[in-house]
Amino acid sequence: MLNGEILYQSKGIILFDGICNLCNFWVNFIIDRDKRNYFLFAPLQSETAKYLTKKYNIDTNKINSVILIEKNNYYIKSTAIIKISGKLKGFWKMFYVAVIIPPFIRNIFYNIAAKYRYRWFGKREECRIPTPEIRQKFLA
Repeated sequence: MLNGEILYQSKGIILFDGICNLCNFWVNFIIDRDKRNYFLFAPLQSETAKYLTKKYNIDTNKINSVILIEKNNYYIKSTAIIKISGKLKGFWKMFYVAVIIPPFIRNIFYNIAAKYRYRWFGKREECRIPTPEIRQKFLA
């Protein structure tokens, strides 16, 4: 069981590719705009992510970028991005209206970015190490 799992059910947990520079950029972007401290983060390479992907039966061989776990459901690809944007402060909430676009259309763009993210943005040798100020937002 995930340490404090009941507490985490009231939060949104974002699983992300910890070695992807683009993914790390977006994690920082979300942290800066998550004024309610709603989101927690775990790299897909972590034990927490392995536990959660197993619990929700998510095949990380097929989904290896962003996953949002929220209220005992999970969301992937563009749907995860849209749901995340809906929780952020400022005009980012406006992107939630994109939910009316069918996922197969939205995911065309998402899949292209996901496929080429290492080539376009590079990758790290290891997962990011959070600063002490934001460490509490990261699950081990």
